[in-house]
Amino acid sequence: MEKIKTGIASYGLSGQVFHAPFLHTHPQFELAAIAERSKDLARARYPQARIVRRYDDLLAMDDLELIVVNTPDSTHYEYARRALEAGKQVIVEKPFTNTVAEGERLIALAERQGCMLGVYQNRRWDADYLTVKEILEKGLIGQVVEFESTFARYRNYIQPGTWKEQEGGMTYNLGSHLIDQSVALFGVPKAVFADIAILRRGGVVDDYFILHLLRPSGAPEVRITLKAGYLMCEPEPRFVLHGTEGSYVKYGVDKQEALLKNGAVPDAPDWGAEDETEWGWLHTGKEGRRKYPSRRGHYGEFYESVYRHLRQGVALPTDARSVLPVIRIIEAAFESCCRRTVVRLTNTCS
Repeated sequence: MEKIKTGIASYGLSGQVFHAPFLHTHPQFELAAIAERSKDLARARYPQARIVRRYDDLLAMDDLELIVVNTPDSTHYEYARRALEAGKQVIVEKPFTNTVAEGERLIALAERQGCMLGVYQNRRWDADYLTVKEILEKGLIGQVVEFESTFARYRNYIQPGTWKEQEGGMTYNLGSHLIDQSVALFGVPKAVFADIAILRRGGVVDDYFILHLLRPSGAPEVRITLKAGYLMCEPEPRFVLHGTEGSYVKYGVDKQEALLKNGAVPDAPDWGAEDETEWGWLHTGKEGRRKYPSRRGHYGEFYESVYRHLRQGVALPTDARSVLPVIRIIEAAFESCCRRTVVRLTNTCS
């Protein structure tokens, strides 16, 4: 079957770490073109790809089937719109868009064009998240009553030369992952109560948030707390689950990002596997406290799902319509913080 010829819109951290390695190693994709404005890092590592200097050059390539929009957050809407209008299949990095209204317009455009529009929510293939999903599916802790998910980071200064310190902020950045994972596990909440802040001196975008997602009426009652911050020198658990029959606690983060930043190629059979020392603790009344084996994570499964969608017609798990509630929740979170009150999702507006 013909390979999916793909172009990457940027070769910064996202392109180098999260996209190019997986497109290059997947046998059904051809990493055909990379846009790199001024440097030649991509040319050295992927000599088979065409290196262009402008995004417009990608759009002009008739043989490109898929374009990955992995540029700064503020460009997602415009770049995705132009790619769809050019008849390309499109993947947009998280966060999908800055507003629900932008997301709705892109979804409508993709439907008119008959094109795929997916969102790169790669942390659905984190080892720890997949393990949490397995524990819930197996009912190992009974009915879950409390779910906490945290990204603990420590950088007590404003990093120069990065757009992420100037636009977007932590709620759109890391929050997109935590919210997406929560929605995938428990569904869209009824309402949001949030505290969002700038805690580091000199910061201009939020670097801390805590979100409480309130469940729909009639759904199993579970307290959901999502949290991240840049002034957390002592790590908190990545996941905490409490249920009627026990608890699960997991420290540490999925190792794939660190491996990729160090130049590892994601083609080993044990890619994404955690050592027993990294496993979380499962504690139940029946079996006591024990290490619970982590599932193997693999971000390459995201592109496998794209391949199955485009070539076999299988539903895309991270299609834009299913991810749009993440943006709706973020909008509600900022409104909640501003008004210091619970905000119902049905009352939010873009």
